[in-house]
Formats: sequence, structure tokens, C-alpha cells
Amino acid sequence: MAKLSQDDLLAQFEEMTLIELSEFVKAFEEKFDVTAAAAVAVAGPAGPAVTEAAEEQDEFDVILTGAGDKKIQVIKVVRELTSLGLKEAKDLVDGAPKPVLEKVTKEAAEKAAESLKGAGAAVEVK
Repeated sequence: MAKLSQDDLLAQFEEMTLIELSEFVKAFEEKFDVTAAAAVAVAGPAGPAVTEAAEEQDEFDVILTGAGDKKIQVIKVVRELTSLGLKEAKDLVDGAPKPVLEKVTKEAAEKAAESLKGAGAAVEVK
């Protein structure tokens, strides 16, 4: 198998939709047992306080469980939250229950859930 250069790989990723890219990242994480997360600097002492904070849930998933009566409004909100194209957002809403956002902060999850509920959707935060 020929080794692909970084530019070749980036060119391939440019052709993918966000959903395809997201599925690729999940598959990559599972295959190589890694997490594609940004590096985070921890301020303060690296003592018991840091380990206690690590035990608390700090990543949440926002799951669309139903579109409700105002499906078009829900699709618009999904597009705003995810930067998906119209077709991808519609497919996500039609395929509910599906995750809209994954591994986001509690504040971001609550804000997204409020936006979706305001548009008439049924939402669950895990």
C-alpha cells in the first residue's frame, strides 16, 4: 500500500461531508484506541483536586429525540449548532433519535438543548 502524504489525506478529507468525517474520526478513535480532543492546560496544583474534577462528568451529548411540530425550525437550529448542510441537518432530524452534539461542555449542552426545545424539538442531554 502506498503511503499517502499529509496533503493527499487533507485533500481526501476536504471531499467528505461533516457527518462522514465525524464517522471517520469515531472509527479512527476505536481502531487506535485514542481520543481526538484538543489539548487542555490544567492550571493549579496537580493534587487531589485535579483527580476529583476528573471524576465528575465534564462532557455531555445533546441527543435529538424528536423533531416535534416545527420540523423546519428544528432543522435551522441543528444547522446553526453543527454547521451541517441542509441535507445533512434534515437527515439528522428525520433520523431522530440522533446525537446533535457530542462531548461538549455542560454549558454548551444546556444552551443547545434550550435552542432545540425553543424550536419545538424533544431533546435529551446525557
